[in-house]
Amino acid sequence: MKTVKETNFSDLNLVNRGKVRDIYDLGEHLLIVTTDRISAFDVIMDEAIPYKGYVLTQVSRFWFERMTDIIDNHIVAVDASEFPAHTHKYRDDLEGRSMLVKKADPLPIECIVRGYVSGSGWKEYRQRGTICGIQLPEGLQESSKLPEPIFTPSTKAEIGAHDENISYSKTVELCGEKWAKQAREATLSIYQRARDLADTKGIIIADTKFEFGILDDRLIWIDEALTPDSSRFWPKDQYRPGGPQPSFDKQFLRDYLETLDWNKQAPPPQLPEEIVRKTGEKYLEALKKLTGIDPPR
Repeated sequence: MKTVKETNFSDLNLVNRGKVRDIYDLGEHLLIVTTDRISAFDVIMDEAIPYKGYVLTQVSRFWFERMTDIIDNHIVAVDASEFPAHTHKYRDDLEGRSMLVKKADPLPIECIVRGYVSGSGWKEYRQRGTICGIQLPEGLQESSKLPEPIFTPSTKAEIGAHDENISYSKTVELCGEKWAKQAREATLSIYQRARDLADTKGIIIADTKFEFGILDDRLIWIDEALTPDSSRFWPKDQYRPGGPQPSFDKQFLRDYLETLDWNKQAPPPQLPEEIVRKTGEKYLEALKKLTGIDPPR
């Protein structure tokens, strides 16, 4: 399968190039192409990770299809043969890594749910006994399971900037009470079902983030779904609270970058071939464990 770091479909209307996704406006719908770009600490690396876009798309498809009774999602089609005819000449770049989706008005927040104490949550807990201002029990360790999952939304930062955690009251201010309430309820419901399903496949979903949009006065689930980019996936059989956990996500890359003398600002450091390869293997392992899918060769 070819590695795609960037797409440039000259006769399609490119409306956004994000950290990972290239988005084209096809009129009635959007075409989202998930490339093999990878970012860490909000900086896009120069190297692409083979199969990464395929993994993110197939994992998202897996989860979207299993949550439709909780909330509708933006998928129109995931097979390139079902996309509009004028995109078929780009099929080699699109197959397996793209989705035709409904247009929605995105909420101005990222909906984060945490089931375990990790990352920035662990740093805050050590200092104040809270995560995003939510008071938690004393005596938790790094990677401890929380008594109940917590909703900890954040702002959406521009590329190169950092998201900021916000309170639920700020969420209501930004989104309105109706949409804030629905987004929180959907976030917690999706996470709890996904956590239980992943557990049967030997994966702990420590935390994840969702995006939602409004379409025809309804909240729908958009962007990606419980991928190794948007979640912390830990191997259940190696789980030991009290420190960082091995993972099936890009935490492996973050951990490598933390060993470097790098200020976490662009330009990024050059990644060794071994780090690129092992990062790709983490993504493929997550895909296989969750879905049973092997990528096309």
